[in-house]
Amino acid sequence: MLQISPDKIAHVIIRAREYESGLNPWAHAGSRRQHGTRTELHDFIEGLNEDEQASLVAVMWIGRESFEPEDLDEAIATAQAERSIPTEDYLMGEPRLADLLEAGLESLGISPEAAQDDLTRPV
Repeated sequence: MLQISPDKIAHVIIRAREYESGLNPWAHAGSRRQHGTRTELHDFIEGLNEDEQASLVAVMWIGRESFEPEDLDEAIATAQAERSIPTEDYLMGEPRLADLLEAGLESLGISPEAAQDDLTRPV
């Protein structure tokens, strides 16, 4: 069972996409703003509890087809057991993190677009 909300995964996707693609309207590669986006993403992942971090890794693994969606619990257990570096460093070292998280959510039957829309909808 997923131990992290789709909204938190959507937040990681949005920030990772900004950082990876350089589409942050205020940033250019290497700029202070781009560094700020990276720091925000790093700190957000670091601030997740261990179960949330393991679930986030599992969703990414499902997205890259290292695990099947029906093996979610096994993927989470593996992420917990095999953690050897900080999760934020591991995930941010994945150049296609946003795409893989989206693919993982879709494979699990969760709409990444709906979760992202919830985050960007004005209150």
